[in-house]
Amino acid sequence: MSTVLAFRDPMSQTKTRTELDPRWPKVLARDASADGSFFYSVATTGVYCRPSCAARPANPKNVGFHLTAVAAEEAGFRPCKRCKPNLPPKAERDAALIAGACRMIEAAEEPPTLDAVARAAGLSPHHFHRLFKAVTGVTPRDYAAAHRAARVRQGLETAATVTEAIYDAGFNSAGRFYDQSDALLGMTPRDYRAGGRGAEIRFAVGQSSLGAILVARSDKGVCAILMDDDPAVLVRDLQDRFPKANLIGDDAGFDALVARVVGLVERPDQGLDLPLDVRGTAFQQRVWQALRQIPAGTTATYRDIAAAIGQPKAVRAVAGACAANALAIAIPCHRVVRNDGSLSGYRWGVERKAALIQREAAA
Repeated sequence: MSTVLAFRDPMSQTKTRTELDPRWPKVLARDASADGSFFYSVATTGVYCRPSCAARPANPKNVGFHLTAVAAEEAGFRPCKRCKPNLPPKAERDAALIAGACRMIEAAEEPPTLDAVARAAGLSPHHFHRLFKAVTGVTPRDYAAAHRAARVRQGLETAATVTEAIYDAGFNSAGRFYDQSDALLGMTPRDYRAGGRGAEIRFAVGQSSLGAILVARSDKGVCAILMDDDPAVLVRDLQDRFPKANLIGDDAGFDALVARVVGLVERPDQGLDLPLDVRGTAFQQRVWQALRQIPAGTTATYRDIAAAIGQPKAVRAVAGACAANALAIAIPCHRVVRNDGSLSGYRWGVERKAALIQREAAA
C-alpha cells in the first residue's frame, strides 16, 4: 500500500498535506526510532528512504509515505544507496558483522591482529575498532583476552596438566601466562584447578549506623564489602561467592580493617585507600572504574556512565554492572541515579543509598 501526499491541503494555504502528516517531523528529525514503521519516497529523485536517512531533506511537496519497502518499490521507487532501506537496520547489520568478527577471534589459535580482523570485516582498523567497542562494550583486544581466559579456565578443568591447558588456550609460553594468571583467574592455576580450595579469604562482620557490614579480603586485596540488616545473610552471601575457598573468620588482626570500612560508611567521601581485589568481566570492570571517577558529593546517571565508557546505548548493561558490584562504597555505585535524579534500585537498599548520598553531600 502506498500513499503519495503531494497536494495542497484545502484547509491550509501555507502547508502541504505532507507537512501536516505526523510522520514528516520524524523525517526532519532523522528519528531512528521510526525506522521500520514507515518509509518515505521523493518523486524528483525516484528513491525511497528510512526516516533516519542522513540525506538532505526533500521538498515536502515531492514526498510520499509508504508502509513497507515493498510498497515503495511497487510504486516505482528504488532503495536509497545511503540508508539502504531494503536491508535490515544498520544496528542489526553492525551486530551481525561484529558477531562474525567475534567468531573469528574465538576460532583463532592465537589472538589475531586488529588489522587482520578489520580486513576480514571489510573495514578500516580505526572504523572496525570503534564499531566493535560500540557493539560489544569492549575493545577487540579485551574481547580476545576474555575469551582466552575462558579457554584457560575450561582447560584447567579438563586438561591432564596445567601446562597442557596453558598451551591449548593459545599461550605460546608458560611464562607469558603466569605473568597474567592473577588477572585471568584471581588465583594461581594450581589453586584454580583445585576449585579454589587453596585460596584463603579472611572476613569479619561489624556494625555500622546502616546495619551489619561484612568485609572480606584475599591475598590480593579487599574482595567484598557487603551490607544487610542480618549478619547471617552476609556470611551466606560470601560463602556463595567463594564456595570452595577457605573462609577464615574472627581473625584478631582483621578488626582494624573492618573499623576502617565502618568509618567509610559514616564518611563515604573519605574513600578507601586499600588495594581492591576486583573480579568481574571486562565490561563490568570498565563500569566500576568509571564509578570510581565520580567525585564524592555528586551523582551521575546510568546514561552518563554509559557515555563515559564509550558505549552510550549500554544503559541497561551499566545498571547490571552496578548491581553486580560486591564492593559497596569502595566502588561507589550509590552515586548513580536515574536520568531525572531520582534514586533507583540499590542492592543494599534504597534507604542506604539515600543515606550515603546525603552524608557525602553534607561533608
